[in-house]
Amino acid sequence: MTLSLHNTLTRRLEPFQPLAPPRVTLYTCGPTVWNYAHIGNFRTFLFEDLLRRYLEFSGYDVFHIMNLTDVDDRTIKAAAAAGKRLEEHTAPFVEAFFGDCDYLRIRKAHAYPRATQSVPAMVRLVQRLLDTGFAYRGEDGSVYFAIAKFPGYGRLSQLDRREIKIGARVASDEYAKDDPRDFALWKRADPIDEQVGAAWDAPFGRGRPGWHLECSAMSLDQIGKCCRVETLDIHAGGVDLIFPHHEDEIAQSEAATGKPFARYWLHGEFLNVGGTKMSKRFGNFLTARDLREQGVDAAAVRLLFSQTHYRKALDFSDEALVAAGQGVKRLGEFRERLLGEKGNPIGLPDGRGKGEGKLAELATKFEADFRAALDDDLNAPRACAALFELVHEGNGALDAGAPGGAVVRDALDRAMAVLDVLPTAKPVDPALARWVAERIAARDKARKAKDFTEADRIRAELKARGVEIEDTPSGTKWRMV
Repeated sequence: MTLSLHNTLTRRLEPFQPLAPPRVTLYTCGPTVWNYAHIGNFRTFLFEDLLRRYLEFSGYDVFHIMNLTDVDDRTIKAAAAAGKRLEEHTAPFVEAFFGDCDYLRIRKAHAYPRATQSVPAMVRLVQRLLDTGFAYRGEDGSVYFAIAKFPGYGRLSQLDRREIKIGARVASDEYAKDDPRDFALWKRADPIDEQVGAAWDAPFGRGRPGWHLECSAMSLDQIGKCCRVETLDIHAGGVDLIFPHHEDEIAQSEAATGKPFARYWLHGEFLNVGGTKMSKRFGNFLTARDLREQGVDAAAVRLLFSQTHYRKALDFSDEALVAAGQGVKRLGEFRERLLGEKGNPIGLPDGRGKGEGKLAELATKFEADFRAALDDDLNAPRACAALFELVHEGNGALDAGAPGGAVVRDALDRAMAVLDVLPTAKPVDPALARWVAERIAARDKARKAKDFTEADRIRAELKARGVEIEDTPSGTKWRMV
């Protein structure tokens, strides 16, 4: 199979064909840094991480751009309410976002353009639209995009053009989902903008960019510099961005360049809590730092999110997160068991035990199933099912004495380059490691003396310190839990 993706623009599953393979240009809408991003936001960022990782796994050379929206209606209002300049207010949230990405093992984008640092590119794009007649100056001093001049408006969101209010204007970044009007490309500076330092000089008047303009200008600027093109291979984001944000991006970008803005549009569904979308507006949000402070392994979050297809709503609960944590533990134990398997690195029969060659067969089947699942519109739930089938069948084969654990381990590690759901290694204090070694030695001595009461007491003592032990033919192994 070859990779197929569901294109929101056509509402169809389409074979993926980048403009200039193996290069792939990928733009993903990043956070608006007026506050901490919640895990509903990170559901989208993790779906985009899966997309990026699988493209690279499949041999593509990905150039990934993620913007940081550090100037818009919300950031300006939040900075003013805090009595701070815009940069001072947004800086800690930018830092927190990168820390949360590191915690959740999200691969870094190749470029993180910030809106406040990309104003020249935005001014150029507005001027280009004015010059071609797709934009006009309003009597309020702002510059608007003329939707009536762009016949393709509404394709992405499948709006009925008969409902469009021709000539009506909206200056707000986010407007009613069923109320498309001419939208602001450049907003005349208000006192609050000047107060927080969110105003710039431009040939068409002092002001600031509209939210929709920012992504078009930054993405076109980045792919122009790196690849000398004006069309993205993939543009991804959450379903809540389809209208008006992505619809407006298409209009202003294609009106300026005369070329398709993006070949494939991918959108991830919401994360729900109790059937309601997670949102700061509803007060039901949880941040990545909340999970980290609770000691939740990032692998459990990644596995939980991978077990629901990105185009289906995901219901978040503590119970589901605990179950994902148990799954992660099982994966870690299986890989540790494989690490103990020596010899026969290519998985061929060597005459030892039963089920000769079984592990090699399991590895081959797993990799085929794993690729087939992800080639089918990133079907991560099916890939996870194949992963746990490998664990179940692999443990059975190892119990039967099958050789070739190394080949299964290698197949597992290749899959982890995409899913990355093995337990996070916990740093161990050297003093604790010495104490554990002493207690295990004392337990071994007690067992040899058939003092099982003392051996059980030491096991409980270790468990109380978060140390789990396992007796194996090669000795007692331990891990932090």
